[in-house]
Amino acid sequence: MKIVLGSDDAGFPLKERIKEFLAEQDLVEASWEDFGVGEGETVPYPLIAEKVARAVAEGRFERGILLCGTGLGMAITANKIPGVRAATCHDVYSAERARKSNDAQILAMGARVIGPEAARTVLLAWLCSEFAGGRSAPKVEKIREVERRYLRELA
Repeated sequence: MKIVLGSDDAGFPLKERIKEFLAEQDLVEASWEDFGVGEGETVPYPLIAEKVARAVAEGRFERGILLCGTGLGMAITANKIPGVRAATCHDVYSAERARKSNDAQILAMGARVIGPEAARTVLLAWLCSEFAGGRSAPKVEKIREVERRYLRELA
């Protein structure tokens, strides 16, 4: 699984912990790339979220992880990219449902909301969950229909 990570300065310390966690995991064969920020660097979170979301939408990465202060702004921005479903999750149940029910390809978390150990648990649940399809498939297709309709109206 190819994963792309991104954070602003508030999410940077948690991003570094998550990279350590990913390196330790043997549950999934994962490779990842870090799209920023670096230590001491300040970049507005929408720029990082857009870069990560575009890479996922274009198929260069299967999943993305975004980290900022709350995870909210990152998810809001990522969801502006057509084809992306980003979810802010700070508990295991939400992380599992984001994947199983909504086929969310991007997980957003807030470093000011969740500690590193809880973030590891949430991330593991999200990484190990797959889209269940079934009753959820038509709902995800409806999400895509809404997106396509508004893209046509805006064009």
